[in-house]
Amino acid sequence: MTTAVLCMAYGGPTSLEEVEDYYTDIRGGRRPSPESLADLMSRYEAIGGLSPLPEITRRQAAALGEALEAASPGRYRTHVGMKHWHPFVGEAVEDIVAQGADEVIGLVLAPHYSKMSIGGYEQRLVAARAATGASFSVDMIPSWYDDEGFIAFAAANLRAALGDWDPAEDGTRVFFSAHSLPERILAEGDPYRDQLLDSSRLTAEAAEVPNWEFAFQSQSQTGEPWLGPDVLTSLEAFAAAGGKRAIVSPIGFVADHLEVLYDLDIEAAELADKLGVDLRRTASPNDDPRFIQVLSGVVRKRAAQAV
Repeated sequence: MTTAVLCMAYGGPTSLEEVEDYYTDIRGGRRPSPESLADLMSRYEAIGGLSPLPEITRRQAAALGEALEAASPGRYRTHVGMKHWHPFVGEAVEDIVAQGADEVIGLVLAPHYSKMSIGGYEQRLVAARAATGASFSVDMIPSWYDDEGFIAFAAANLRAALGDWDPAEDGTRVFFSAHSLPERILAEGDPYRDQLLDSSRLTAEAAEVPNWEFAFQSQSQTGEPWLGPDVLTSLEAFAAAGGKRAIVSPIGFVADHLEVLYDLDIEAAELADKLGVDLRRTASPNDDPRFIQVLSGVVRKRAAQAV
């Protein structure tokens, strides 16, 4: 049996020239206003003029393919598909069909489930299969937020970021973060927030960090309420209470991209400097070999369950 593992991520522009079309795809085909486009362009310019996410995702998928080959020779082949930029999920499915596969395991490179996020990837995968007339089976991995390997990796990452700081001191706090989503998902019974809180708690316990809280970040301006509190507001409250040392651990992200490199490394860092707070961030997993082994374990566990 040949199993294609489709590694899916949000996507991102690989040059400033691609930003407008990328943004338009996010907006469902509606062109952004000149003001909104200029704001987004300035953010990408601040981090080097492109998103590193597509290249990192390719490296993650390639390394995962090597790890799976080592564990189960000849069984797995990895592919990359993006939600909002090339190679789109549909393009990846065309490649899978051309190479042949009996089944496809869908692995979204985000640990926590939400119908708006993971559900959207699944819809694209199933629609692309139908469009190609392919007969392969589809098995989506819904989440892996509490995977033992993931928690152990996140805890080790957090301890490394803490360095010589004592996490038990009152003036030191860890802020776990993830992308905000509209508040209405809670009324729909979406597990996103609960899963984020669970993985934050498990990571803090494994790292022996008593002082922590969770905050959302990077909400979009859509005119409706989004989940909070926001990490910037939380940092302000922490400083007002006498806090001096903060670690931001973006538990919801597994690769460097705009929401990490700008929203945290620039925007949050500038705010922390004004507040007199020493701010550190945990390193993104990217293609760290330890993290790749986590992904390999997640895929192989899912495959074993299907037998």
